[in-house]
Parts: sequence; C-alpha cells; structure tokens
Amino acid sequence: MSDHRWEPGAPPIRYPDPDIKVLDPRFARYVLGNAAIERIAGGCRFNEGPVWFGDGRYLLWSDIPNDSIMKWEEETGAVSVFRRPSNYANGNTRDRQGRLITCEMDAQRLTRTEYDGTVTVLADSFEGKRLTAPNDVIVKSDGSIWFSDNGAGTRGNYLGHTAPWELPLRVYRLDPATGAMTIVVEDMKRPNGLAFSPDEKLLYVVDTPGPGQRTVQVYDVVDNGTKLAHRREFCSAEPGGSDGLRVDTDGNVWCAWGGGEAEDGVAIYAPDGTMIGRIMLPERCANVCFGGRKRNRLFMAASQSVYALYVETQGVLGG
Repeated sequence: MSDHRWEPGAPPIRYPDPDIKVLDPRFARYVLGNAAIERIAGGCRFNEGPVWFGDGRYLLWSDIPNDSIMKWEEETGAVSVFRRPSNYANGNTRDRQGRLITCEMDAQRLTRTEYDGTVTVLADSFEGKRLTAPNDVIVKSDGSIWFSDNGAGTRGNYLGHTAPWELPLRVYRLDPATGAMTIVVEDMKRPNGLAFSPDEKLLYVVDTPGPGQRTVQVYDVVDNGTKLAHRREFCSAEPGGSDGLRVDTDGNVWCAWGGGEAEDGVAIYAPDGTMIGRIMLPERCANVCFGGRKRNRLFMAASQSVYALYVETQGVLGG
C-alpha cells in the first residue's frame, strides 16, 4: 500500500478501500464498502498488546521501547500516557471482572491492575525459577489466565533487559483463585500470541522462532478446559507471518501480520485454515483486538502507529 494516504492533507480514500483485499468469497460479508482503514495514533516506537475498555470507551496498548502503556479515547481521539513506566509491558487483556491483565517483560511477571489502580503480581516464577518474560495473555470464560512466556523481554535491552533464562519457553495456565500454574504448551520453539475459538474447544498459538519459520498452531482443549492435546499446524504463509491474533464470533482468525511491504497488516483465516482476506498497512502489525461500542471495530497495533477499521463481525470475549 502507499504511505501517502496518511500524510496531512492527503485526499480522502475512495470506497471501497483498496487496501482491504477479499481473497475468498467468505471474507466479503465482513467488508464494509463504506469504511476505510484509519490511523488513530502515531509517533510510537513499537506497539503491542491492544485491549479495549468499553466501559470507558478507550483503547490501551503497549509502546514497549518507550516503557509505556498508551491510551486512546474514542469520544475525543485524545492520545495520552496511561502508565509510565510500564515495566516494558507487552500483551494486555481484561479478566472476566474487567480488570487489566498485563505481561511486564522487564519485570518478568504477569500483573493485574485492581479497580483502585494498585498492581497485583499474579505470576513471576514457576517452581522457584524466574519466568523468562511473559509476552501475550488471554482469559478463558472460567477465569483462568493463559499466557506465553517467550523471553523476548530478556534477550536484549531494547524491549526490557538482558538476563539469563532459568526456564524453557512455554505457555502457562494460571488459576487466579489459587495461584496454581500449570504448563500447557512446552513443544514450541517460541510461543507468542494466543486466542481461543468461540466455543473454547480450540486454542490457537503462534510460534515465532525466527523469519521463515513462523506458523500458527492449533490445539484441542481437553480435560474440562485445563489442558491441550493434538497439536497441528493451522497455517504457515511465509514470507509473512503472525505475532498476535484474535478470533471473531464466526471462528475466523484475525492475525497481525508482518514480512515486508507486500505482507504487512492483518491476514484473516477461515476456521479451515484458508487465508480469506488481507488488510494492508504501511508497517508491520504486531497485534490486534476488537472493540468499539458494538465490538465491531478492529484495532491494529502496528510498529509506530495504531490503526482501526470497522468490520461486519464482532470479536469473541477474553482477548
């Protein structure tokens, strides 16, 4: 796509937006012919972890290298700092009580922000060893918290700090009522983004070991929703690849995508693993979430900017 559309004074976008690509007829129903991709925030360094707060009508996201959680207000368009320092926060979500859950990479911990603003540490170790750096997080309908611990915040000083790893890279399930943690994924090179299917019978997990090797894997959720089984590849579409992802109410998987000028944006997959659509952006996209008053607005955390697009579907809860 051309960068000129984001320049001040640029002409309006002619509908339908040419940067929304229908690759399969199944995607056409979700595309609005009179809605365009909008750039709602910029001037950041590397954005991640968008999460929608419908009760306050605002979006939060992490600008990791700036050690900040940022805020965009739907009513006014105002952008401000929600929290700084953020301990190099990455993934964010809300629990079923509406509280903010955050992966703090520099502090190597998972936290919950209480209603009064205080911060509770939910997890920072497993069996007496420090986590490598929680990366992305979701919450299941039973209240359990599932998060990837993939060391991105302790590989160097730009996204956290350099530190040795005491544990393998994994996905954990946390019961916040008891504090009990269990390993649910330990067969990936670098687990990253994750999302449940609408019925919570499947868990999608992105594996990001490096360029040319990125895939989305899918597992069956078994044992009363506490364990995973039967891993298989859901999609692999290099040179592009996913980082974070979310699922809509029809079971389509909306994957934040990167890989260069012809790849950057969002790739949408049907439940059968077919890529059915693309949303092209002028920079790599790291994560997405659904929000807005009707939960039909896709928010896209790209490298230095945040984008939004109205679509004719809604995101499932818990992401």
